[in-house]
Amino acid sequence: MYFQNALGTIGFAFAGHSVCLEIQATIPSTPEKPSTKPMWQGVVVAYIIVAICYVGVAVTGFWAFGNVVEDDVLMSLERPNWLIAVANFMVFLHVLGSYQVFAMPLFDILESFLVLQCKMSPGIRLRLVARSLYVCFTILIGACIPFFGGLLGFFGGLFFAPTSYFLPCIMWLILRKPKIFSPHWIACWISIILGVLLMILSPIGGLRSIILSASSYKFFS
Repeated sequence: MYFQNALGTIGFAFAGHSVCLEIQATIPSTPEKPSTKPMWQGVVVAYIIVAICYVGVAVTGFWAFGNVVEDDVLMSLERPNWLIAVANFMVFLHVLGSYQVFAMPLFDILESFLVLQCKMSPGIRLRLVARSLYVCFTILIGACIPFFGGLLGFFGGLFFAPTSYFLPCIMWLILRKPKIFSPHWIACWISIILGVLLMILSPIGGLRSIILSASSYKFFS
């Protein structure tokens, strides 16, 4: 079950497709120099860096603590204090930037709703208030829920696996219709099979982790 939850967590970590179009839209694009090439290069480099970081932490964390390692590996460390403090500060800086990128589509939906449905005036004031309230709300929910690792595995498998791994491949197969048993066809079907397995197995491990954590649940723990 821990393995299944870990798969969902990894799936969550690599689920950046929801913001890829938002990022690509900010890149200048012309018929002579389309944005697809630099975007592809950026995605490849980003995923390589993410893989190196996650694999390194996963391997060393399991090597040092085994299957008793905490969801947040920093909580398993006891010393040195300065290293733990620096690592937590780096996590803070990472979240400070990545949160803005991942939340941008939600910010856009929220502000569009407030402007179109609630007839509010668009502007800096609306953005500041709406985004600040959203951030405060998510912080409150995050502080209330102590089983963050289980949620990562559950949502990573149930929601991010379809949208990141096999649904894009299915759409690509339908639209492009590659030759059967060609490299692209084989790669797509491998991604589809692995994505479906991830969607089935990971939520089970994540849900089990949530249930076990809920048995000793304490508010704001």
